[in-house]
Amino acid sequence: MVEVPDVRDARRIAILSTASGCGKTTLAKRLAPLIDAPFIELDAMVHGPQWRETPTDELLARLEPILAAERWVIDGNYRGKIGDAVVSRADVVLWLDLSIRVWLPRLVRRTARRVVTREPLWNGNRETLRGVLLGADSVLVHALRTHRSRRAKWPAELARFPLVRLRTPREVEALVARIASR
Repeated sequence: MVEVPDVRDARRIAILSTASGCGKTTLAKRLAPLIDAPFIELDAMVHGPQWRETPTDELLARLEPILAAERWVIDGNYRGKIGDAVVSRADVVLWLDLSIRVWLPRLVRRTARRVVTREPLWNGNRETLRGVLLGADSVLVHALRTHRSRRAKWPAELARFPLVRLRTPREVEALVARIASR
C-alpha cells in the first residue's frame, strides 16, 4: 500500500464510496472551502439533460483542465467510465465505506425527498418514483448491487493510491476536524 500523506497537506482530494448515500457530496462540499479548492461533482458532469450520459472522451476532455489545477475536491464513482483519471491525480483518496445501516436510510430519505419535492438535480434532471424503484438505472438497486462488489474489489484496486478508508460517521467527522485544524 502507498504511504498516505497527512490529510492536512492534501490539495487534491478524490472522494469515492461503496454506495450512493454514503455522503460523498456532503463531505466534498465541507472539505473544499477548508482547503480553498473548487468542489467538482462528477454526477453533474456525467448526467446531461434528460439523463443523457456524457460520452467518455468528452468527459475526460472536460476533466483534464480540472485535474491539472493545483487544488480540487472531486466526488464520484465513475472509475468504470474514466478509469483512474481522478484517483491517480489525487493527493489523497477518501473512500467512504460506511455500513449499509448508515447509508441505506440516508439514501432512502434523500431519494424520497427528491421525488416528493421534484428537486432539480444536475442539468435540470429530476428523480422519479418509477426511476428510483424500477430498472437497471434505479439508484436504490444500483446502490445495493454495487456495495458488496466494491467492498470486495476496492482494497486491492485502490491500494496503489494514497487511500484513507473511512468506515464510520465518527471517522468522517475526525477527518474533517483534522483538515480544519491545518
